[in-house]
Amino acid sequence: MAIKPGDKLPSATFTTMGDDGPTQITTDQVFSGKKVVLFAVPGAFTPTCHRNHLPGFLENADIMKEKGVDTVAVVAVNDVFVMDAWSESTHAKGKILFLADGSAEFTKAVGLELDASGFGMGVRSKRYAMIVDDGKVTTLNIEDSPGQAVTSGAASILEAL
Repeated sequence: MAIKPGDKLPSATFTTMGDDGPTQITTDQVFSGKKVVLFAVPGAFTPTCHRNHLPGFLENADIMKEKGVDTVAVVAVNDVFVMDAWSESTHAKGKILFLADGSAEFTKAVGLELDASGFGMGVRSKRYAMIVDDGKVTTLNIEDSPGQAVTSGAASILEAL
């Protein structure tokens, strides 16, 4: 069953790229005591994710922070090296927190996995965006079509802040 507004995020561990290489970071470290906008994409560098979804959050990250958001983060079922390359290539490093969920641990725990085996991509994340306040989901926008980034886009999240 998918997570819903009012639910607390489950415990999980992500990987990020630190100064000394891959670093583990838990959901508690990302979300406890903070207001976080988290958006999820089926895959780094995939067309909709790269050209549409991420750019909207990158362009609006400062506005979100002015509205009280501590962190804007993106999660994908990709390895930390792909996520780091994506952050570098989009000039989003330091503006958006890139969370690698390589084994889909978090994605499965929130019930938002997508079977993209038909496209040769295996298990991925559905496209969504959520607002999380101190570990509790307050807003959750799940995209109906993985090729769209409207419901889960930055504009929709800005309206909810």
